[in-house]
Amino acid sequence: MHMEHLYDVVIIGGGPGGYTAALYCARAGMDTLIIEKLSAGGQMALTSQIDNYPGFDEGIDGFELGEKMQQGAERFGAKTELAEVESVQLSGDVKEIVTSEGTFKSRTVVIATGATPRELGIADEAKLVGRGVNYCAACDGMFYKGKTVAVIGGGNSAAGDALLLSKICEKVVIVHRRDTLRAEKIYHTPLMQAENVEFCWNSTVEAFLYEDKVNGIRVKNKLTGEEKDIACDGVFVSIGRSPATELFRGQVDMDKAGYIVADETTKTSLPGVFAVGDVRTKAMRQVITAAADGAVASHFIEEYLAEQEQ
Repeated sequence: MHMEHLYDVVIIGGGPGGYTAALYCARAGMDTLIIEKLSAGGQMALTSQIDNYPGFDEGIDGFELGEKMQQGAERFGAKTELAEVESVQLSGDVKEIVTSEGTFKSRTVVIATGATPRELGIADEAKLVGRGVNYCAACDGMFYKGKTVAVIGGGNSAAGDALLLSKICEKVVIVHRRDTLRAEKIYHTPLMQAENVEFCWNSTVEAFLYEDKVNGIRVKNKLTGEEKDIACDGVFVSIGRSPATELFRGQVDMDKAGYIVADETTKTSLPGVFAVGDVRTKAMRQVITAAADGAVASHFIEEYLAEQEQ
């Protein structure tokens, strides 16, 4: 059944980028399909309270926002298929997407598979998410206003998170396994000068301390082997993200971290293939920037399809 139908657009991933692309494409009259393996919203659906998406003055649950985005796209005729994508063939005028529910063909493809935060990989981490363990300062920092937090990591994402949190929290402790930040120099001076920022160098987190929720961390000095406990109300794990791009390796250009190379046009190295949201190279990964990508992609998809018809 799927083999005979040729879609204008197939979108792989039903997060905010994917469903915004679907909304704009369907509304423009394109035959649009979203393939999502779990449920609408992607990473956003795991966040219980989103306070920085415009239009929701009291915030909104991420799962609910994902459902609203799905309903908005489907109102204009976009279809959703719940399936796992197994392989793709993205070159040529007709793209092929092989899934657990059959094979789909399309004239264009939008990659919206997102990126997941890297975990520390220590005991009880997963069960403490939302109970003191966090992966996004811009998303969850305000929950710790006037409190003490620890930031784990020393790269740009950790330094950026620590700087943001230093303006919200009473105290920020940066725990890094080296003796200096790997982050760009632009972050060093403001962090060193911030009176409420402390550094715990040459150290790794060995355990989360908690009852109902996190109340501290146990860290180990790599040079001396000494362990100590640091009291805190929350922990921000900022050791980077892993983009979900393995399916597309060797077909579209990626950077050394595995993100798909696509600029503000969302165009990838392959004609008719676009990348939106957290999966592409970009400065800021937020719900609103993913949604913006989806809208932009629809414009260039429409342009590409018009050129193909000439």
